[in-house]
Amino acid sequence: MSNKRIIPSSELIINQDGSIFHLHLRPEQLADKIFLVGDPARVDMVAQRFDSIECNVSSREFHTITGLYRGKRISVVSHGIGTDNIDIVLNELDALANIDFETRQEKDTFRQLTLVRVGTSGGLQDETPIGTYVAAEHSIGFDGVLYFYAGSERVRNRSFEEALLKQLDWRVDGLKPYVVPACPELINQICGSDILRGNTIAANGFYGPQGRQLRLQLQDPELNKKIQAFDYEGRHLTNYEMESSSLAALSALMGHRAMTVCCIIAGRKAQNMNTDYKGSIEGLIDLVLERIYS
Repeated sequence: MSNKRIIPSSELIINQDGSIFHLHLRPEQLADKIFLVGDPARVDMVAQRFDSIECNVSSREFHTITGLYRGKRISVVSHGIGTDNIDIVLNELDALANIDFETRQEKDTFRQLTLVRVGTSGGLQDETPIGTYVAAEHSIGFDGVLYFYAGSERVRNRSFEEALLKQLDWRVDGLKPYVVPACPELINQICGSDILRGNTIAANGFYGPQGRQLRLQLQDPELNKKIQAFDYEGRHLTNYEMESSSLAALSALMGHRAMTVCCIIAGRKAQNMNTDYKGSIEGLIDLVLERIYS
């Protein structure tokens, strides 16, 4: 008799059709290679490149298509906006791979997933103008998702975090930035000379948390200037987005390979914006699809 924990139905929620609660996927519908995007409509943009489609499932902001690309199986999954949504998606993808839905117990053999998130981002430096592709070698979490899980110390870069607190003169009460590296082997696999290796901030909002001011005053109006001046062992903070930190952190804790690569569509330093960025994101999609199985 197994001594493994049996996960109750309130924790691992399985729909009547045998699918996981939010994603509405069944275990057999998930490929080992996963292409993550924020926008559900972007799933179709990626999947139009597939040779064939095995399944097409939508639920709320979560849209998944699994199929074959150049004869190899891949899933493209939308996660919506924010690190909180990544918490849902990563836990459910891991459950599909590593929990037996019949016994509600962890499987004996671990199944490792490879996850590449492709998104859009705001550049923070002169070297990240609009149109640049930036991969997050480190993700800086301006969110709190990781702190709800045990063992975060083993995946965090504490000296990088200490430099952030000091150089940014951190003034946001109740929240401390955390830093997690992406999978280095995956970074090397995806990044050529056409993708800049950077250090990406994942903010827990689009406006105030990224230093945008409309009507409300900011807690630290100088934060973005301090971010742009930050230097840790020659590393600068290159761009803002809203998901990379919890993707890197939870994947590392779970044992999966993960990274984020973004197309810069806003120049936060230059104060400009490209709202017609479809061509640039299409080019990045092609690069990642070409290299995810290389």
